[in-house]
Amino acid sequence: MSNIILVFLEQRDGFIKKGSFEAVSKAIELAPALNAEVHSAVIGDSINNIDLLKKYGLKKVTVYKNSSLHNYSSSAYSKILTDAVKNVNANYLIMSNTALGKDLAPLVSVSLQAGLVVDAVSLETENDNLKITRPIYAGKALESVTISTNIKVVSLRPNVFKAIENEVLEIEISTVDVTDPDLSCKVIELKKSEGKLDVAEADIIVSGGRGLKGPEHFELIENLAGALNAAVGASRAVVDAGWRPHREQVGQTGKTVTPTLYVACGISGAIQHLAGMSSSKYIVAINKDKDAPIFSIADYGIAGDLFEVLPVLTEEIKKAKA
Repeated sequence: MSNIILVFLEQRDGFIKKGSFEAVSKAIELAPALNAEVHSAVIGDSINNIDLLKKYGLKKVTVYKNSSLHNYSSSAYSKILTDAVKNVNANYLIMSNTALGKDLAPLVSVSLQAGLVVDAVSLETENDNLKITRPIYAGKALESVTISTNIKVVSLRPNVFKAIENEVLEIEISTVDVTDPDLSCKVIELKKSEGKLDVAEADIIVSGGRGLKGPEHFELIENLAGALNAAVGASRAVVDAGWRPHREQVGQTGKTVTPTLYVACGISGAIQHLAGMSSSKYIVAINKDKDAPIFSIADYGIAGDLFEVLPVLTEEIKKAKA
C-alpha cells in the first residue's frame, strides 16, 4: 500500500498563497521515493485560484467549505485539518511555515500525536525515510533530523523551495461542507496596507535600521524599494522605536525571510536580525561602519553614508530599468 502525503493549502481572501504551491511542488518531487500519493486540503469559503494547482502537478484537492471559515480560526482549522489527515490516512502532512503555519502545525501535530519539524530548508529521502534539515542556534548551524512517529508533520520555510510547473490534464476537486465549525477562537478582521508587499513572501526586500536616524528618513528605503518593486523591511530596533510597523520586522522575533535579494541599509547586523535574513540568496549591505557585522555575510557591501548612497542608487536603478 502506498503512503499518502497531504499538503495543507493556505488561503487568504480566497486565494491560495505562494508558499502552498512551493509545498505542493516539493511533495510531488518526494512522492516517488516515498512510494506516496499526494493529496491536498484547503479550508475556507470560496477559493478563486484553485485551478492553478493543476499547473503545479496536483491531482487531488479537498475543499473544506463554510462561509464562517473565510478568516483563520485556530480551533476550527486544527480540528478540520486533523480530520482531513485521518480521512485520507496520511503519513505526511506538509505546509508552509508562515505565521498561520507556525500556529497551526503544532496544534495539529498534538492532536495527531505526530512528530513535528518546523522551518525546514531541505527535504530529502534516505533509506525510505524523510531527512529534514532546519536551521538552529539563530541560523548559525543546520541540523538534519528524521521523525519516528507514524504521522509526520513538516512546515517549510517560505521562498526556499521552488514552485515548479508540471501541469496535469485534470484535477479532482472534492468539496466537504463543514457544519458547525468550532469557532471558539477566530480572526475577526484582517487589515493590510494596500499596495505593499509582505516581506515574508517578497522576492526582493529593502530593509532599514537605526542608521536612518529617524522615521522621516524611511522615505529613502521606500523609494529604493519602489524602484526595485521590493518589500520594505525593518530591524527590531526600528520597530521597537515605533518608526515602522511590526509586520515589517525582519529577524528572530519578527519574520524569517529568504528573498533572492536582501538590501540592508543602516543595519549593523545584530545576531537577532541575521537569524531572520541570512538565508537570502544575495545580500547587499550599506553601512558607514566598515567593520559592521552585516558585512561578514554580505555578498556585496558599500561602506558609505546611506544618505548619499541611497538617492544615487535609486536613480541609477530607475535609469537602468527605463
